[in-house]
Amino acid sequence: MAKNILSQVLTNLGLRKSNNQISIPFLLMYSLREGKIDDLPRALELIKELALYEKAPEQVTNTLEMMEADGFGANPVYGLFVCEKESTEEIIGIAIYYYRYSTWKGKRLYLEDIVVTESERGNGAGKLLFDRVMAKSLKANCTGMMWQVLDWNEPAINFYKKYGAALEAGWLNAHLQDYEIKELLKS
Repeated sequence: MAKNILSQVLTNLGLRKSNNQISIPFLLMYSLREGKIDDLPRALELIKELALYEKAPEQVTNTLEMMEADGFGANPVYGLFVCEKESTEEIIGIAIYYYRYSTWKGKRLYLEDIVVTESERGNGAGKLLFDRVMAKSLKANCTGMMWQVLDWNEPAINFYKKYGAALEAGWLNAHLQDYEIKELLKS
């Protein structure tokens, strides 16, 4: 009888028994919170890890000073969630977002990046971060949220497909760097 009660308690807590082992779901492995200024060094490390994964480490020109001013200064332009591993309190993932305006849809939340350190991928941290960002979009009265994913990043594409996300083809990204803008405006 005690064995059945233990089994029921484990089930109610979301713990599953398989092969006489208890697996701990990600809800008990990780905690989420709003990012703080003290989290920025680790956030920048994770951003650089993502850039390396995306084969573009040389393109990261962001600095701690820029992140502090842009996220925690007088007029913050982005929000930050961090995911910590419960056992170590180490930040293992981040989500960075901001708001944009669509002439067709109105206020939208733009998910700039979700980054989970490589050793923790596939354990549910990305889902927790994505779910938190979705909840933030609703709390902020957004009409939806948007993000980009590289066309070769199959793990990320498959992750977003699980949510039923529309992955659009036919749009090209365009950008100008600040030095290019300065040069163009001189002419």
